[in-house]
Amino acid sequence: MNKAGKFIVALMFVFAATFISGCAQRKVKRVGMVIGVRPEKIQEYRALHADSNPGVRDLLNKYNMHNFSIFLHEIDGKFYEFGYYEYTGDNYEEDMAKLDAEPRTKQWLKICDPMQLPLKGEKSWAIMEQVYYND
Repeated sequence: MNKAGKFIVALMFVFAATFISGCAQRKVKRVGMVIGVRPEKIQEYRALHADSNPGVRDLLNKYNMHNFSIFLHEIDGKFYEFGYYEYTGDNYEEDMAKLDAEPRTKQWLKICDPMQLPLKGEKSWAIMEQVYYND
């Protein structure tokens, strides 16, 4: 086979691999959550979640949680956090149970939980209903 033929075969392989990997992409579970935060703990909470603090970021990735973001907003004198992440694994419940069992996660929550104020009827973050997504 000449160089042009080898190039065409290689190019076809690249296109096929790209097509197959695109078709095999995992479905993404998008999760939005909300919780209150104690006003006197906001600065401490911000420092705890600063980019310079590694916290549990590696554990989130280990258990297929990506693009994790937390936003803070004041509504009628009360402070609320909105959290968002994308789950890309195959077994959400299993991965969340493993993450919860991690000693560093337990320690992290022992620090964070007292800073937060769950919404009425909730024990922690309230999972929100996704009503719209633009791909």
